[in-house]
Amino acid sequence: MNPRVKKVTPQSDYTLVIQFKNGEIKRYDCKPLLNFGIFRELKDLNYFFMAKAEHGTVVWPHEQDICPDTLYLASEKV
Repeated sequence: MNPRVKKVTPQSDYTLVIQFKNGEIKRYDCKPLLNFGIFRELKDLNYFFMAKAEHGTVVWPHEQDICPDTLYLASEKV
C-alpha cells in the first residue's frame, strides 16, 4: 500500500500538487482524464478547484475521486 493523501492544491493547468502522509510532495496530471465519463466535469476549472483531500485521496463534490495508489504511482516528484 502506498502513502495516502494529506493535502491537495489544484493548479490552473489541471494538475494537482499533492502532499502525501509520508511527507512527499508530488504533481499529478489530470488532463488525460478530462475526456472520460464522470471526469469530464473537471474541465470546468472552477469545479476542478473544488478538489479536496478526504479519506486519504482526492475527491470532488459530485463523487469523482482518484485511487490514492494511482495518485502516488503516476505522479512526479516536485
